[in-house]
Amino acid sequence: MSSPVILGLMTFCFLSFGYLGVPVPFALLAGVFVGALLADVSLAAIIQKMFDGVDNEALLAIPFFLLVGELMSSSNVVIRVANLALALVGHIRGGLSQVVTVFSMMFSEMSGSTTADVAVISRALSGPMKREGYKGPFIAAIIAAASTIAALVPPSITAVVYGAVGNVSIAGLFMAGVVPGLMIGFGLMIYCYFFGPVGARRPRASFFMVAHAAKDAVLPLMIPIILLGGILSGWFTPTEAGVVAAAWILLVIIPALNPQHIWRLPYDFCLAGLIFSLPLITIGAANAFGWMLAYLRGASVIADWITAIAGTDPHLIMLLMVLLFTIIGDFIEPVPTIIIFMPLVNALTQIGDINPVHMGVVLIATLAFGLITPPYGLVLLMASKFVGVRFSQALRAALPIYVVFLVTITFCIYFPKVVLWLPKQVIPTAVGCFQNPSGTGYICP
Repeated sequence: MSSPVILGLMTFCFLSFGYLGVPVPFALLAGVFVGALLADVSLAAIIQKMFDGVDNEALLAIPFFLLVGELMSSSNVVIRVANLALALVGHIRGGLSQVVTVFSMMFSEMSGSTTADVAVISRALSGPMKREGYKGPFIAAIIAAASTIAALVPPSITAVVYGAVGNVSIAGLFMAGVVPGLMIGFGLMIYCYFFGPVGARRPRASFFMVAHAAKDAVLPLMIPIILLGGILSGWFTPTEAGVVAAAWILLVIIPALNPQHIWRLPYDFCLAGLIFSLPLITIGAANAFGWMLAYLRGASVIADWITAIAGTDPHLIMLLMVLLFTIIGDFIEPVPTIIIFMPLVNALTQIGDINPVHMGVVLIATLAFGLITPPYGLVLLMASKFVGVRFSQALRAALPIYVVFLVTITFCIYFPKVVLWLPKQVIPTAVGCFQNPSGTGYICP
């Protein structure tokens, strides 16, 4: 049987089982086993590739970032961060919708998980927004859109997976994700100001009120400083940064702010481990699927199609990759998408002479966008369930917000110098810069 037919059957099995409600990793494995049987690939080889997928030291960062997010949310410490966001922007038109965005920008730098963000924000702010007259579909849409920021800013779990699988600097992806993350955040604030509901008008918080809220939130807000400061200074790797952040919460934040929660720590650890099992088994299944895709030369065929249209033009290659990943991201979560199509991404990155960090940030932003687009839209689906509205209603409310993401992605494609400026300043070697032979400064391609 020809390779295109086998690939078609693999994809059909995966999508069919997925829409029947089968969990993503098992739907992926169903397609893999069908392809292996038809291509005369041993099942032992498939199992080996699954273990190869999870046998990566960089992936150890994920459980610690998940633990950080779980400890922050379950101990109810994040309410202090929400109060700071309210003091900073609660008086602006759109009140609580502005708070949602600013709170997400702060909490994203602690959890690195879009699903953790949407759960925490929905729990903390959906109720107050309803009481102030915000409509349910808009609440779900703005919470889902703001939660995607976690996929871009450090310590993004999506960036960890992309760097680990694609052999790209994780620290470089962290730094390069700051600009698009801030663009989406400020874009959502501008949208809420001009086009969102007015909400309840609050007086501007006094300097004393802002200072008091900042004082209450100073311990939680030390987490991003610990993460970024440690990584940028070279004191520890992203994985070690997650360990230090978790230790900071366990030894400082919880004893100081909520000592009664110490008795619930075993439950938090178990829950974080359970949550980690979900991406871990997905990574293993996606690695096997991606290996089958490469074995059957599927990645080469897609790369040939793209280069036939774009040639070696980096901008056109990236636009076509954004189109491809937007379509794929409508059906598959970011983590398996990255793992399955990484051989294709690496090939096109070399053909277009594109900086790997630049390509990574653009594709991560695209996959973040896919979290709020139909028919899958995982984050938008979660937000609609938490808020208690139909997915179709939340989708209609989210459609105008798509402009913010499309503008951000386009900007990232055509202005790589802006996107890569921060990593070039703080971690130049992460984006391909090398020491000047004269001994002063770096030379960046």
